[in-house]
Amino acid sequence: MKKTIKLAVVAALALGTTSAFATNGDAMIGVGAKAVGMGGVGIGMSHGAESALTNPAMITSVEGTEISFGGTAFMPNVKTDLGDGSGAHKSAADFSVIPSVAVAQKGSENFYWGLGMYGVAGMGTDYRNTTGGMANFNMVTNLQLMQFVVPLAYKTNGFSIGIAPILQYGSLDINFVNNSGRALPGLASGATSTTKGVAQDFGFGYSVGVGYETSGFTVGASYKSKIDMEYKGQISQAMKDFTGTLGSDNLEQPAEMGVGASYKMGGNTFAIDYKQIKWSDAKGYKDFKWDDQSVIMLGYQYAQDNWALRAGYNHAKSPIKDQGMAGSLTNVFNLLGFPAIVEDHYTVGASYGFNKATSVDLAYVYSPEASEKFAYNLTQYATSIETKHSQSAVSAQVNFKF
Repeated sequence: MKKTIKLAVVAALALGTTSAFATNGDAMIGVGAKAVGMGGVGIGMSHGAESALTNPAMITSVEGTEISFGGTAFMPNVKTDLGDGSGAHKSAADFSVIPSVAVAQKGSENFYWGLGMYGVAGMGTDYRNTTGGMANFNMVTNLQLMQFVVPLAYKTNGFSIGIAPILQYGSLDINFVNNSGRALPGLASGATSTTKGVAQDFGFGYSVGVGYETSGFTVGASYKSKIDMEYKGQISQAMKDFTGTLGSDNLEQPAEMGVGASYKMGGNTFAIDYKQIKWSDAKGYKDFKWDDQSVIMLGYQYAQDNWALRAGYNHAKSPIKDQGMAGSLTNVFNLLGFPAIVEDHYTVGASYGFNKATSVDLAYVYSPEASEKFAYNLTQYATSIETKHSQSAVSAQVNFKF
């Protein structure tokens, strides 16, 4: 078992060096292939070890020791047209690998503990090689977030409660060139942004959850605290160059709170989750006028013997909105650098058990193209910026039970 855990840790650290692009705002719709295959549900349904972050109380379904590790190949397709006559340009940031590793163990009759390492959020675009017109300012953005958690849970008479301290690692890089043909408030025409390298930080938070199970019916609730991060020399310098205003370097991952329920009848399981993501209260995001998101997740699973099939749906309105001509610079940063506009996600998944100790999970997510056109007046001839964004992702996960 120690060798398997070591391999899982190495895999997570290797995959964590790549960038991520996400779905509900900058947050992945779910953690782990089982949850992803069911639209992200996991607050009121246990997925074993992979439940550590979504609702730590749900790791109490583990019977002994369970280890899950894998990753997601994420493929966003983003195109932005600045209205300069050169047409829409495609972002080169169209492939990312996102890690997921979880361990959970039943320590005693009532006590459970675990360990998790997850790529949980991120976003970015890459127009560095774009040519023609304003060349989308040759903007490059790359936000990556990874969380390390230690879930602790207690269960008695069908009721469970859990808490998971969180250590978050994040990195952020923003670069662009003023190709507008005129001086921006803080940057001369033709000049490059003065942000310096990649900024990194660690932050601390926690997740708490409760659950209750009776006669195939399970309900749960969870709360995840906001986590403050500071990316020195990135956001403040980018804002100064683009708008002439020196803003804060803080970018706070927002608080999340939700409830969920599932019902198992024979081989069928039906599940629903609802959660709120509080972007408007988070440092950095509220400066860019992000709205809170209400996320609805629906999932279905049919399981027999050593196999299972899953399907799901996830919906949340885009957190970014048109700020009008007066908010042109905010509109450009949101749609060009951080285009979190996808809203609908359709998912399918499957599991196969080779024996009682080893199984594999697969999931696929498709987000149809979303389009937003915001007001924009950085040049005398451009009146709007338009971004089109679709996504697909494939997740694979291997599980071991002892």
